[in-house]
Amino acid sequence: MRSKLSFVRDFLKRADLFLFFLCLASAILGLVAISSATRTMGQSYIYVQTFALIIGIVLYFVFTLIDADIFADQWPLLVVAEFGLIILLALVGSHDDTGNKAWIRFLGIGIQPAEVIKVIYIVLTAKHLTYLKEYRSLSSPLSVLQLVGHLGLLFGMYMFISSDLGNSLVFLFVFAVMVFAAGVKLYWFLFGGAAIALVVPLAWNYVLSDNQKKRILLPYIQDQIDPSGFGLSWEPTRAKLALSSGRMWGTGLYQGTQTQTAEGGLRSKHADYIFACIGEEMGMAGCIAVIVLLTAIILRCVYVGLRCHSTFGMLVCIGMASMICFQLFNSVGMCTGLTPVIGLTLPFFSYGGSSLFTMFAAMGIVSGIRYRPKPTQFRSYSSEF
Repeated sequence: MRSKLSFVRDFLKRADLFLFFLCLASAILGLVAISSATRTMGQSYIYVQTFALIIGIVLYFVFTLIDADIFADQWPLLVVAEFGLIILLALVGSHDDTGNKAWIRFLGIGIQPAEVIKVIYIVLTAKHLTYLKEYRSLSSPLSVLQLVGHLGLLFGMYMFISSDLGNSLVFLFVFAVMVFAAGVKLYWFLFGGAAIALVVPLAWNYVLSDNQKKRILLPYIQDQIDPSGFGLSWEPTRAKLALSSGRMWGTGLYQGTQTQTAEGGLRSKHADYIFACIGEEMGMAGCIAVIVLLTAIILRCVYVGLRCHSTFGMLVCIGMASMICFQLFNSVGMCTGLTPVIGLTLPFFSYGGSSLFTMFAAMGIVSGIRYRPKPTQFRSYSSEF
C-alpha cells in the first residue's frame, strides 16, 4: 500500500499536471460550446464528445508513463501504422460533407485517421532527425532527401486518397518547423521554397479540384467566386456575422442567432466554426479565453522541449506545438475571413472524438518527456533509421 502511495505521489510530482489542466479546461469549454451549438441537432454529439474526453484523459496518463524513446525505437511498426492507416482509408474510407475521403466508419463510429497519423509522423520525424543529427550529417543532400522523401510520400498518398488539403498542409508545416528546430541549414529552406513555387502551379492545374480552388480563393475574391452570397461564401459570412454580434461578452449560451438557427445559420457550427459560435455566445472574452488556453498549451510544449535535455524530446515537443499552432491559426483565420476554409478542427474545442482523444494522447507524450528528463549526455540510438 505504501509503495502504491509513493508511486502516486511521485507520478503527480513528475507528470505535467499544469499541461493536463490546460487541456482539460480547453476540452470542458469546448464541451460547453458544443452543447450550445448542437442544441437543435440532438444530444448524441455531447455523449460522443464526453466519451472521447474520458478516453483522452486515460490516454494522457498512459502516454505519460510510456517512455517516448522506447516508443520511437519501434519505428518500423510506426511506419507500418502510418501508411497502413492511409491504405485502410483508401480501402474502406468514407466521404464527409465536403467531399473529402477522410473518415473510416464502422458500427456507427467514425474515426479520422489523419489525427492519429499526425502524431505518429511527429514521433517518426523526431526520431529520424535525432539519428541524422547524432550519427550523420543533418544537412547533407542524402539526409535531406530522406526527410523530404518521407514527407513527400506521406503528403502525396494522403492528399491523393483523401483530398483533405487541410491536414496535408499540417504535415508540411510541422515538417518545416521541426527541421528548422533540428538545425537544418537555411539554404535548404531556400531550395524548398523554390521547389514549392515550381510545384504549386502544377498542383493548382492538375491536382486540386475546382471546388478546392474556389475555397482557397474565396476569402480574397468572394465577389467573383460567389456573387450571390448563397454558395461557398454562405458559412464564412455567417461566421463573421456571429463573431461581430457577440461583442465583448456575447449573447449568452443557447441564445446566439447564427448558432441556434437550425436552417439558414452555420452548418458546421460544432466543428469547423466552433470559434465563431464561441465568439457569438461568449463574446470577445470567450475568444480570448480560447486563444489564451491554446497559446499556453503551445508555450508549455515548447518549454518542456527546451528543458528536457534531449534532442528527440525537444523535437517531439516542438512538433506537437507546431501542429496545434497551425490549426489554431487556421481556425481563427477562416472564421474571420483571413484564411481559406480547409476543414481543420480547433484543437480541444471542435467536435470530433478522434481529434480530442488524439490531442490528449499527444499531450501525454509531452508530459512523458517531462516525466523522465534525460541527462545532458543524450541517450544513444543503437538502431539505424
